Amino acid sequence: MLQSSSRGKAFCLFVLLFALLATAILGEDGICLLRELRFRFRNFWDKSSTASNSSSSLNRDWQRLCREICYLGVGLLANGDFETPPSNGFPREESQLDGPTDIPSWKTNGSVELVSAGQKQGAMILIVPGGTHAVRLGNDAQISQELTVEKGSIYSVTFSAARTCAQLESINVSVPPASTTIDLQTVYNVQAWDPYAWAFEAEEDKVSLVFTNPGMEDDPACGPIIDDIAIKKLFTPDKAQDNAVINGDFEEGPWMFQNVSLGVLLPTKLDEETSSLPGWTVESNRAVRYIDSYHYSVPQGKRAVELLSGKEGIISQMVETTPNKPYTLSFALGHAGDKCKEPLAVMAFAGDQAQNVHYTPDSNSTFHTTDLNFTAKAERTRIAFYSVYYNTRTDDMSSLCGPVVDDIRVRHSGAWRIGFGGLGLVGFWVVASFLF
Repeated sequence: MLQSSSRGKAFCLFVLLFALLATAILGEDGICLLRELRFRFRNFWDKSSTASNSSSSLNRDWQRLCREICYLGVGLLANGDFETPPSNGFPREESQLDGPTDIPSWKTNGSVELVSAGQKQGAMILIVPGGTHAVRLGNDAQISQELTVEKGSIYSVTFSAARTCAQLESINVSVPPASTTIDLQTVYNVQAWDPYAWAFEAEEDKVSLVFTNPGMEDDPACGPIIDDIAIKKLFTPDKAQDNAVINGDFEEGPWMFQNVSLGVLLPTKLDEETSSLPGWTVESNRAVRYIDSYHYSVPQGKRAVELLSGKEGIISQMVETTPNKPYTLSFALGHAGDKCKEPLAVMAFAGDQAQNVHYTPDSNSTFHTTDLNFTAKAERTRIAFYSVYYNTRTDDMSSLCGPVVDDIRVRHSGAWRIGFGGLGLVGFWVVASFLF
């Protein structure tokens, strides 16, 4: 009994210390670590509570658990910011590296160039999204890195990209056999670079993440610049009893760097099973922006979606419904606080119903809640949102922006909802119940 009690105290202390560390370092994204640890710790605890297990067996299990904790698929990749110097130092002048190169933690193929902030190409200064170094990919060039992942799990890759020339540029991101090509022709903000996210399902425990420039430009000096590559293991939130929408609060999504104020662009992704925004698809040609409360006004929680580019930026989800039953679609509509020029409005769809909803400013709030009633015609009903207008920021008149949607719910009409406010110290018990 004494041994069990001591082990229990040590276990609880470790969990609390890890929770505090994860929260301090990763902020809100630390919760993804806790979700994974919940399952791993439970398995270990069940084994350790069995009297038949020997101390040597438990020690092996504990060591294995610690090794698993060392990599849970969260954060910047090894040299993902390209700030680790090569063995011979960073190039002082423009130099292209052909074939095998010394970019720590990365394999290269073709014309790959390490670039520095302030570096000139003719009369143009190259854009480095973060820090002082990044890579530029020439025609058909690529960089790759081997990753240790968990087979069958969904991962989202966040990276920053910038164009270097006026020609049409794109970047292909792949974890074979999954692959997508992202168009970089549209620059969404005046800083001339954007963070993007792309998701994949791991088919093996070891995978290769590859970035390729598929273009064949007339000017060999052209090609996209890539920087700040991170990964995050995704979890599909459980569906609430009073809400048919999965991840309607958008709290689960791709990795976001807290020192980056541009959000993360979510390009077209029609497969909701491998979406960077679990439960949702991006149907259109243009991206939508995933935003956080550190840099934007968010209706509730820490995450939301800003709709860009009018009808060219659509998010949708198929929700489970009962045919011939009345439902209500409710959502929060607001302003991101990013100087977006009004009017702001969304077109909301629920089955065969559609409603144009304008954001009406309120001195006491940056958002308001809207309801749309509909009758389900099938066992699955499509809900969707897009911006009615093409909006830009008033300070630069070129950065794309739009209305914010959040807290999306679909429930039986008349269903009772319970709201909780002022959680404060109750958050401690939420974490405790979440872990155990």
